[in-house]
Amino acid sequence: MTKVIFVRHGETSWNHSKRYQGHSDIPLNEKGLQQAGMVARRLAKESISAIYSSDLLRAVQTAEIIGKEHSLQPSLFPDFREVNFGLWEGLTYEEIMVDWSELLSAIYSKPGSTCIPKGESFYDVQKRTTLGLSKCIANHPEETIVLVSHGGTMRVLLCDALGLAVENMWSLRQDSTAINIIEYFETSKIVSLVNDTYHLNG
Repeated sequence: MTKVIFVRHGETSWNHSKRYQGHSDIPLNEKGLQQAGMVARRLAKESISAIYSSDLLRAVQTAEIIGKEHSLQPSLFPDFREVNFGLWEGLTYEEIMVDWSELLSAIYSKPGSTCIPKGESFYDVQKRTTLGLSKCIANHPEETIVLVSHGGTMRVLLCDALGLAVENMWSLRQDSTAINIIEYFETSKIVSLVNDTYHLNG
């Protein structure tokens, strides 16, 4: 069994202003750095063998802060990036609704089959993230690892573990620095924690 502790990155200025980030490389804001410190202290007593991360800065910063508690440097993988929001990156929901109202509605009702203009679908995200994750798990039998990623990425991985279609992803909340834990056995998966942000309560 491999235990994977998934952590969503801390807050950015685009999270705060509700802008779609996707592959845009936005750093953590001051609040996000504080959140990363809180989740790092929360995980300080865990016996962690390795830390993996999306290669986008907001995830890397979060992973590095967690890694300092364990003297570990994160290994970076583009496979764990957020969905590519294409032409929508940097825009708010209201701005996207002006030109793509039907498509935006479809991304929330049928995220698996709806492709974002010059971007990708969430089914595409699930394919690349599950493939990347399987490689990490293969390197750590009977160990605990941390993977720092993004809200959309985490939702599709939870759907995979729970045997849910990608269309159900928006039913799974993912807050800044939320902790999720999935135990991966040879032929099964057990989800033992979802969207835990207790550490943010101080």
